[in-house]
Amino acid sequence: MLDWAVGPYEGKQTGENALLWGLLDHFKPGDVVIADRLYAGYFMIARLAQLKVDIVMRQHQTRRTDFRRGKRLGKQDHSVQWPRPNRPDWMDEATYASMPETLKMREVRAGNWTVVSTFTDAKSVSKKDLLELYHSRWQIELDFRCIKMSMQMDVLRCKTAQMVRKEIAVHLLAYNLVRTVMARAACLGNVLPRQLSFKSALQTLNAFAPVLRHSPPLNLLQRHADLLAGIALLVIPERPGRVEPRAIKRRPKPHRLLTEPRNIVRERLKKKQQRVMAAFA
Repeated sequence: MLDWAVGPYEGKQTGENALLWGLLDHFKPGDVVIADRLYAGYFMIARLAQLKVDIVMRQHQTRRTDFRRGKRLGKQDHSVQWPRPNRPDWMDEATYASMPETLKMREVRAGNWTVVSTFTDAKSVSKKDLLELYHSRWQIELDFRCIKMSMQMDVLRCKTAQMVRKEIAVHLLAYNLVRTVMARAACLGNVLPRQLSFKSALQTLNAFAPVLRHSPPLNLLQRHADLLAGIALLVIPERPGRVEPRAIKRRPKPHRLLTEPRNIVRERLKKKQQRVMAAFA
């Protein structure tokens, strides 16, 4: 995780697109942005193109793709010119004037997916390459799952905006540290870091923590090597073409939600209990 952005929970500047606009200056020429169709808007792609950043995204659901138009590059693969739309309300006139009047885009389709990209040279980047690049976007969702579930960041516990930012920053710092240890272990085990299980690596780190904390200085290097060797063995088995339903199997218990402070509800229950005991006295 290189950078992140937060915004208000309601009102303006709350969407993911608005937050990404605040992070665009962190991209460098030659980077490739792989994102879902939420970000496949004209002005977002145009700004990334100005930064010499290429994109591979799924086509936005409101844009119609007609492979009879443009320059044919292959079966359901062509390059077209996107015209600049009208200026949106949130964009000032100076920024709108700096945007190009057209964008040369490549559109490819496989199955029900239409992927758009600024890689318009079919000889250097094939249709298969684009689809594989976009398919790798799923790693982002797996990383979000690691951060939210394995590191228990699905529910933030702080109450003020300043402390919420600190809580997020500490979680992401810990995530990067775990990933760093996994990268070193992968190098030791001659495997790719993505081949190692994040959850198992985190459990191994937590199990080794007391040993490292109380180990004599002379034995610390050996204990650290043992830790890396143990993590290097946590290779995820090959699961080609694996698909899983995006549904929850375990049903939540039918208890009502606690919408009042716990101490108030506790006092109410105590009074009710006292009345019941008094009735039997």
